[in-house]
Amino acid sequence: MARGRRGLVAPQNTFLENIVRRSNDTNFVLGNAQIVEWPIVYSNDGFCKLSGYHRAEVMQKSSTCSFMYGELTDKEMSEKVRQTFENYEMNSFEILMYKKNRMPVWFFMKIAPIRNEQDKVVLFLCTFSDITAFKQPIEDESSKGWGKFARLTRALTSSRGVLQQLAPAVHKGENVHKHSRLAEVLQLGSDILPQYKQETPKTPPHIILHYCLFKTTWDWVILILTFYTAIMVPYNVSFKTKQNNVTWLVVDSIVDVIFLVDIVLNFHTTFVGPAGEVISDPKLIRMNYVKTWFVIDLLSCLPYDVINAFENVDEGISSLFSSLKVVRLLRLGRVARKLDHYIEYGAAVLVLLVCVFGLAAHWLACIWYSIGYYEVIDENTNTVRMDSWLYLLGETVGMPYRFNASSSGIWEGGPSKDSAYITSLYFTMTSLTSIGFGNIAPNTDGEKIFAVAMMMIGCEKYINLNIENYSSPSSLVY
Repeated sequence: MARGRRGLVAPQNTFLENIVRRSNDTNFVLGNAQIVEWPIVYSNDGFCKLSGYHRAEVMQKSSTCSFMYGELTDKEMSEKVRQTFENYEMNSFEILMYKKNRMPVWFFMKIAPIRNEQDKVVLFLCTFSDITAFKQPIEDESSKGWGKFARLTRALTSSRGVLQQLAPAVHKGENVHKHSRLAEVLQLGSDILPQYKQETPKTPPHIILHYCLFKTTWDWVILILTFYTAIMVPYNVSFKTKQNNVTWLVVDSIVDVIFLVDIVLNFHTTFVGPAGEVISDPKLIRMNYVKTWFVIDLLSCLPYDVINAFENVDEGISSLFSSLKVVRLLRLGRVARKLDHYIEYGAAVLVLLVCVFGLAAHWLACIWYSIGYYEVIDENTNTVRMDSWLYLLGETVGMPYRFNASSSGIWEGGPSKDSAYITSLYFTMTSLTSIGFGNIAPNTDGEKIFAVAMMMIGCEKYINLNIENYSSPSSLVY
């Protein structure tokens, strides 16, 4: 039973999987037809071996393979290649290109736009054949006729050999589809190329497809709640906020229930296996989930806020339960995988960087407040440290610490939590983007160590950005 429900190719990979499995001896790349410059989204091993480039080096480069042009490349021919892409046309060219080691090679290049079920071009399929051996005799006048015949023979046999490897078996009585434009150019039936369309696998009634509309919407809800948790959990842990507010207690309880429902759904949701197939067998789904995210999800959905709501709970136990909620932050790994689809858009990258920077500054602000909170009162001598940033902030805003000797005999007062958080966030922002302005300064040893760590994090961020800028081709000046 388990084998009968395996081997289903993920819908988003159907077209690519069919081409890869049926083109062992073909040299081709696939380009995204819906983005400027038609970036390469896949290159097979044959193309990498033919061009000398690694797959990582050609990914996201233009499908026109302009990075392989050189001084002897015909500019008129390269312009025709570009016009073919711009007009979404079918065409083939004989063009001189250069391998990675700058060796000139003649290629027979075939370009074919791939359309989806809505007749919209979504991909470009570009195949390459090395015809250098058949171009050399042209320079010899005595062998001019043989050179033309050899080129024609090589081009025809190459075209036929490439596409026959992609041809699926056509059973008798099977309906023949309409001829595609690619088939018209290569004079072959359209059943040779796999169709670019989504296949809906059959699953048991209680199994949910991971790419269906309901699951996609649910994942976005979990993503938003994960961000909410990433903001509120460090704040509650650092500022020791008791969940006495009924409204916030209800909201956090609803979040816990939603995370619990998410665990149940994950036990009934398909996933993509190592070979690209959709796994819908219930036993395999449960085993995979238990081995991956189950423990983290279980710890993150326990009702810690309900325990903290009781007034008679010990402060240490309350802090322990609040600290355990930090495990929910590990769910941000799922957020990173979902947002990976939007990395190619500049505006999305900018928004993502701002969110990540703000989230990091928020976490560091919570840690900065915790350091000040634990150091402002010396429990051994029951005195206040006048060099602590919290004490100095209280003096500045007119809310100083004062010793209550009449009743409790403890230190009271100090800045409000809102003022302390805003000041902490201001300090971490200025420390990450520069070296601060001096109005909020670390004085104790713990504060200085943390400030040094923050400045190192800020330096690393700028170093990484500069490395990425200098390593990009657009940043080089010739």
